[in-house]
Amino acid sequence: MRSQFSVSLITLALLGLSGCVAPMSKDKGFDPQQAVQRGSGGGAVVAQTIRLPSQLPPMKAFSQTRTSAPVRANSLIMGDFLDLSFELESGRTLPVLSRFETPITVAVKGQAPQHMQADLEHLLGRLRREAGINIKRGRASASGLITIEMIPKRKLQKHVPHAACFVAPNVSGWGEYLRARGTAQTDWTKLRQRTKMSVFLPSDVSPQEMRDCLHEEIAQAIGPVNDLYRLENSVFNDDNFHTVLTGFDMLILRAYYAPELQSGMSRAEVAQRLPAVLERINPAGGTGSPRITPGSPTAWKQAIVDALGRHKPKQSRQAAAQRAVSIARQRGWQDTRLAFSLFAQGRLSMQTDSQAAFAAFREAEAIYLSRSGTELHAAHMGVQLSAYALSAGHADQAVETINRHLPAVKQAQNAALLATLLMIKAEALEHMGRIDEAQRVRLDSLGWARYGFGSNAQVGARLQEIAAIAPG
Repeated sequence: MRSQFSVSLITLALLGLSGCVAPMSKDKGFDPQQAVQRGSGGGAVVAQTIRLPSQLPPMKAFSQTRTSAPVRANSLIMGDFLDLSFELESGRTLPVLSRFETPITVAVKGQAPQHMQADLEHLLGRLRREAGINIKRGRASASGLITIEMIPKRKLQKHVPHAACFVAPNVSGWGEYLRARGTAQTDWTKLRQRTKMSVFLPSDVSPQEMRDCLHEEIAQAIGPVNDLYRLENSVFNDDNFHTVLTGFDMLILRAYYAPELQSGMSRAEVAQRLPAVLERINPAGGTGSPRITPGSPTAWKQAIVDALGRHKPKQSRQAAAQRAVSIARQRGWQDTRLAFSLFAQGRLSMQTDSQAAFAAFREAEAIYLSRSGTELHAAHMGVQLSAYALSAGHADQAVETINRHLPAVKQAQNAALLATLLMIKAEALEHMGRIDEAQRVRLDSLGWARYGFGSNAQVGARLQEIAAIAPG
């Protein structure tokens, strides 16, 4: 299940980074033929404007995916595999491994946008090539079927409030799921072999959010259904920084469908066979027995949930973020869990203490940059740091920060983050007097923004936010 509170980490309140920046324009509409106006500190409108094309450029999309092999030792990957495969996100234990034992077919129920269909074909191709899984598009009557159904977001969250999208076992479609919800039929702990699954996606979100949901939910429909905060380069992580399946994820899925394993095996039986499996499919990872990494304490996980949730007062959420940072420091963590705690703290401090937020983002960025496979995580900090630099009038620093992070964002195929970084860069270049270059960068950002944010109104809203950050 892809959680709602972290599905779009990039949609942060950039304007809250500094109390001295101009307020955003009150105009809620967006006309590409109009200029975006910057307000000065006193609320007056200055003459400088952003000239937009009469029509937005075509939506851009990523055509190729480049993944790298995981750098973790096989002994650690074995522990990751066991925790992913034999536990649920709730902490409940799964008694046996379950998977499809026949070729997997995927059917889309009803009408789906063309961009989603293209993203699905791309994903299935990757699963065949990189994970060695026999999976393809099929008809609704085929055996071993995964059914994908598009549901309006409000309707979906009426029944599963905290989910952006999710997968359910032993059902074929929304109606069957509603009838079987809460019964043994949809209880993952009762599952011994997978014969049919349903993936439910929101129908009224951006193309990128649909794609992100496709990757995580299809992966969980065929493989592990757990998420682990300790994983750094994986979609099987509740921090949701990675949104497309990584090389690590493909290795996990390849192992999941190794001929040495089968549905109905216990954790002990799988653990006995895993060393040979991983030595065969990932020889660079070495040999050894599974090394189990201690799980994240419940108190820390609850603090993160409370901090990033939307249903508690701001002060309570800030206290929860501080609690998460304190737990991480007390435990001596110097990994992604401390960095993610700092990210939450920075996010919630932006409007009340911009300097504290800046310090939290800087420390988180340093932790991510010091580790292998977390370049994308660092880029999420970079968008905050570059916005802060721009608001303070340090345009050259903003451009330098953005250029440092662009390669990782492109490789991770995060169009929303890429568009935002390019929009900030365009503002910074304009502030430096490099007008023509700024216009080219801004135009480039718009194609990615259409994929990452969806509607023209949302694209325009992001442009307005960033324009308001720049010094008037």
